[in-house]
Amino acid sequence: MDFKKYITVVENFPKEGIRFKDITTLMEDGEAYKKAIDEMANFAKEKEIDIVVGPEARGFVVGCPISYALKVGFVPVRKAGKLPREVIGVDYGLEYGKDSLNIHKDSIKQGQRVLITDDLLATGGTIEATIQMVEKLGGIVAGIAFMIELSYLDGREKLENYDVFTLMKY
Repeated sequence: MDFKKYITVVENFPKEGIRFKDITTLMEDGEAYKKAIDEMANFAKEKEIDIVVGPEARGFVVGCPISYALKVGFVPVRKAGKLPREVIGVDYGLEYGKDSLNIHKDSIKQGQRVLITDDLLATGGTIEATIQMVEKLGGIVAGIAFMIELSYLDGREKLENYDVFTLMKY
């Protein structure tokens, strides 16, 4: 399936010069959304995943259906102050700014095989931060899956020691 035909490119969002890749138009098409999730889940099946981790918010709309398909749990990674139990956190850089992420301290068990999911690989900062937290908690990052990769931003370089899957590249 040509997934790119379901992606809307929005000029100058969220700021001047950014060409935002909007996955909501893919999600609006049930067949395309299902096919995208199925392909990402198929990548994960051979990895013997114990749990799926996804950063907010679009990582939820990718990770939750993958965890459902794999019959494993899902762990949300959220911005500071959004998780109710004890957390660990990390600061990181975005394509167009800085932020911080947290994960519940008890959400990943020692030795669990983790699939990290998100909609987009840009500079790799969000996923690099997520990897740091998963590994600090004793998880093993068995794979990382994205719908979109912006190859011109070189985010994959930060992930060179991991098995990375993307549905489409820009």
